[in-house]
Amino acid sequence: MAFELADRSRRTFLQVGSILGVGSAGGLGLSLGDLLRGRAALGDAKSFAHFQGTAQSVIHIWLPGGWAQQETFDPKPLAPVEYRGEMGSIETCLPGVRFNELLVKTAQVADRITVVRSMTHGEAAHERGTHNMFTGYRPSPALTYPSIGSVVAHELGPRQSLPPYVCVPNLPAPDAGAGYLGSGYGPFTIGSDPGNPNFSVRDLALPGGVDPERFTNRQRLRDIVGRHFQRLENTANLEAMDEFYRRAYDLVSSAQARAAFDIGSESEKLRDEYGRNEAGQRMLLARRLVEAGVRLVTLSYGGWDMHQKIREGIVRSLPPFDQAFATLIRDLERRGLLDSTLVMVSSEFGRTPKINGDAGRDHWPKVFSVLLAGGGIRRGVVYGASDSIAAEPADNPLTVEDLATTIYHCLGIVADKELVAPGNRPVEIVDGGKVRGDLLA
Repeated sequence: MAFELADRSRRTFLQVGSILGVGSAGGLGLSLGDLLRGRAALGDAKSFAHFQGTAQSVIHIWLPGGWAQQETFDPKPLAPVEYRGEMGSIETCLPGVRFNELLVKTAQVADRITVVRSMTHGEAAHERGTHNMFTGYRPSPALTYPSIGSVVAHELGPRQSLPPYVCVPNLPAPDAGAGYLGSGYGPFTIGSDPGNPNFSVRDLALPGGVDPERFTNRQRLRDIVGRHFQRLENTANLEAMDEFYRRAYDLVSSAQARAAFDIGSESEKLRDEYGRNEAGQRMLLARRLVEAGVRLVTLSYGGWDMHQKIREGIVRSLPPFDQAFATLIRDLERRGLLDSTLVMVSSEFGRTPKINGDAGRDHWPKVFSVLLAGGGIRRGVVYGASDSIAAEPADNPLTVEDLATTIYHCLGIVADKELVAPGNRPVEIVDGGKVRGDLLA
């Protein structure tokens, strides 16, 4: 079975860095060696074309900790101060629609995005809410479900020499991984922050002492040894290892792959426009990756678990997001990529309607906000509504299952397709979700 092969491959195959003299297995998520070794053992990703979707790629902006709907995209200016909080709100380019006072730049692109104000589920713990949002499933002790990114990698496969699923800078949570699909469909993680002056992507650069000529000689030597062993024993494992090494060489030697990750080739003006900070440079790199052909990029930014002094936390974290997100939308549109790139901003849950005794807000999954844009999503829409104090959905509640099913639909993936979990158990990609046609353009 696929998952058994992946497990055996992780234990028995040699590290790509050991053979090539490149790469590292450190950091969070999968290194190049882990990713390609697992996929080689599993075989090529199936390029199963369910149908032609409206989105060719996805940028998923993950805000860990649970961002407050009241202090971002669902302010309640008419509520009592103990509910609305200390912060004010501003008009957007959509008549009658208001955002937090710090979302000045995003307010100007509100006509290009959809704000969902009625997202809802029942998981109030960080780990459970995160799993729910990344996979479309509530956590189960019996099965680890794959993230949306890993399902995309499994169903659609890679384009050219680029990994189909990338996390910037690292795996934001275990729930963003491959689950029962096996490590071959996990994300490639870049291992460092693109906002750092000395940013480089692990496993894509040759280490000191290995120049291109030496790298090529090692490749030739490995090919000779590989042919020798294939003559002795032409097994499926050897073929899988050969494919693994070929992909490793392709990625390390690919000018296209290196160029996709080379954020330094962007103009100084554009880098400044995004913002010289974590939010800005991560979103810029995500745009570069989808432009080059990566199918799904997940990036994380900030820490939004603001149980205390929420105003100070929002003042610190929201302006960099505002600048970067608005620039990302404009940049994608300028390049003709917005219609084919679905952008999603999400978090594990929202925050309590009432300010607590520490001037913060606590966990609240009953209603919160999610942003969607591009890739076949309607523009200039506020979808659903919360009640007067942002405590419950008042209109069009959006479930996790329906959100995931709608994202898959935009990508051309049939969400009720059954995958095979351990024990030959058929499991639908999403169980019970419906495509929300009123979210689609």
